[in-house]
Amino acid sequence: MAFLQLKAKLEKEGLFDPGRKKPLPPYPQKIGLVTSSSGAALHDLLTILQRRWPFARLVILPVIVQGPEAVPQLTDAIRALNSMEGMEVIIVGRGGGSIEDLWTFNEEPVVRAIADSRIPVISAVGHETDLTLADWAADCRAPTPSAAAELAVPDWKLVVHRVRQYQGQLARVMQATVTQDHLRVHRLEQRIPEMRLVIRRHSQR
Repeated sequence: MAFLQLKAKLEKEGLFDPGRKKPLPPYPQKIGLVTSSSGAALHDLLTILQRRWPFARLVILPVIVQGPEAVPQLTDAIRALNSMEGMEVIIVGRGGGSIEDLWTFNEEPVVRAIADSRIPVISAVGHETDLTLADWAADCRAPTPSAAAELAVPDWKLVVHRVRQYQGQLARVMQATVTQDHLRVHRLEQRIPEMRLVIRRHSQR
């Protein structure tokens, strides 16, 4: 009942409006992680982020994710990351658990801190079937922390492959352009009469 009442209240305020959602950066250079330092979620996030996109700087703010101290720690961490220069995306989450374990992410201050973030937030709370108000407020919801890492960054190998494809396309376009311009210049040269003949004609006249 508390969940539904708070959800209705925040929904009425527009906190879950899709129009408020911020797009994720395509190639982030600085990523903030807000999660427990002892949970499996952090290990999964670090493993996937470093494998897929090792160029990003990771800023980890460890927090308690359940219990009386969890709410202020989560809200303070989100606000702290928002104050950091160059921060491009924030991942907030934890591993799975019961509805009681995940309840911190249904608390109004946490939900508002996520909604108020000027930096895009990916929410990764629990497992795929778990859904919290933090997920509704976030700019992007991931079913698991591992999925959040995959949403946050591209795979650098695919990026390199794409760049090489673009290089090949660019080279072909440039070659075709040069060839067309060369033919155009050649046609213009054929149209222009030789200047000595023009001068001789005018001289005779």
